[in-house]
Formats: sequence, structure tokens, C-alpha cells
Amino acid sequence: MPIKSLALAGLLFAATAPAFAADYVQQTGSSLTFATKYQGEVFAGNFPGFTARLSFDPAQLNTSKLDVVIPLAGANTKNSERDDTLKGVDFFSIAKFPQARFTATKFRSLGGNNYAADGSLNLRGATKPVTLTFTWAAGAKPVLTGKATVKRLDFGVGGGDWADTSIIPNEVAVSTKVIFAPAK
Repeated sequence: MPIKSLALAGLLFAATAPAFAADYVQQTGSSLTFATKYQGEVFAGNFPGFTARLSFDPAQLNTSKLDVVIPLAGANTKNSERDDTLKGVDFFSIAKFPQARFTATKFRSLGGNNYAADGSLNLRGATKPVTLTFTWAAGAKPVLTGKATVKRLDFGVGGGDWADTSIIPNEVAVSTKVIFAPAK
């Protein structure tokens, strides 16, 4: 095959090949937090040590994906008694379920730089749909700032005596700010 034909074939292949989203890895300074109430008093905590990988291009949402792994043993509300309770069998049961995982492969534009990632959360052996709404700030180190609501009872978190939603609401607010850099 002549070189011109080979070059033309390469250009045609490149023009018809699907575009893939850019790959990103989480950087230092990222956070994953949660907030709810206990007997009417708001408390918050975080999950240090979580890791997030993202493939994302606002122009190619159909190729985007997000994978977040959350080690539950690190749950920190700055109250050791509450933290120990969260790690126990009534809540996260970390001996049996040491981590949670959120994965999303369906992304939607909400206008401007706002998006939704429709995915699933696996927590305590249960997998349920969860939507993360987020703002995307592009740049050399892009930032995803997002929020979701998790219904804890859907996952068996806080069962038994703790299932009473007048003590702890079913809805838990989850927020994240993830600083990314291009994967190498």
C-alpha cells in the first residue's frame, strides 16, 4: 500500500474511532464527608483514605465513568464513641464489609458546568442506585464538587433499635470535593 493511501486510511480511522473521555486520578486535598442528625442534633464526619478515578469529558458524556472506593474503618466524626458505633455491626459492620464503592457510567448534563452521575453504591453487601450531582471546574487540576443523598436503611445501616428515623433520619447527606490530575 502506498504511503499516501496508508496515511489516508489512518486519518479515516481516526475520524471514525470513538472519542474517549480523559482519565483522571485523585490528588491530595480531596474530601468525602457526610452529615445527618442524632436526636435532632446535626453531626458530620468524613472518610479519609477514599480513592476516586474518573474518566470524563463534558463533550463525550457517554464515555465517562467514575469509581470511588471508600474504606469504612476510617469514618471520623471527631467523637470516638460514635465512630466505634459506626464501625460496629449495627452500622457499617467493617469486619464483614470493610469498604463501600460507588460506580457510575451514566452521566447527564444539567446545564453549564453542572452534571449528574447516575450510579450505584455498594454498602454492607447491598447495591442501590445513587445519583451524584456535581460541578466540574476544568483546568490543569480539575475539581469535581458534588453531593448526593443516601438512604441508610436501604443498605441496612443503623438497623434494629437504630432504624427509628425519629432518632436518626433515613437520609444522609454526602458531599465531596475531589481534586484531579490527568492519569499517566
